[in-house]
Amino acid sequence: MDNRLVIPYRTYAPLTELPPEDMQLVLRAREACETSFAPYSEYRVGAAALLRSGRIISASNQESPVFPAGLCAERALLFAHMNDAPHDFIVAMAIASSPGDRECYPCGLCRQTILDTIERQGATFRIIMSGDDSATVVDDAVSLLPFSFKL
Repeated sequence: MDNRLVIPYRTYAPLTELPPEDMQLVLRAREACETSFAPYSEYRVGAAALLRSGRIISASNQESPVFPAGLCAERALLFAHMNDAPHDFIVAMAIASSPGDRECYPCGLCRQTILDTIERQGATFRIIMSGDDSATVVDDAVSLLPFSFKL
């Protein structure tokens, strides 16, 4: 049997076409890039999440010379969120990078952690993957990893 997978998403180019609340998240993710520790890759990544309460939290990637001991911005943000405010659900997350010449997409480990967060909170959220002048948005983060690991 042949099956087909369709992933709905929207693109925004230029970036200024993003809705204002999404643009605010992208700007916070860009600010988070400034706290990145990336002396090895020189690829700074920031993530920002809008919580149900309206609060915005952010985090950045942290590298280590003892690879793979570092942590991506998305996982740093999601783990901190689960420790700090697990009942204040994430409703949207933005990811940005420096350099930002291309859109920043989550790695496989981050995609699985996003799904773990969705399962814990019982609700999906929107993901905004941005570059310097464009963004791709998925309304259901589950679509980033359609064949996910489950126990």
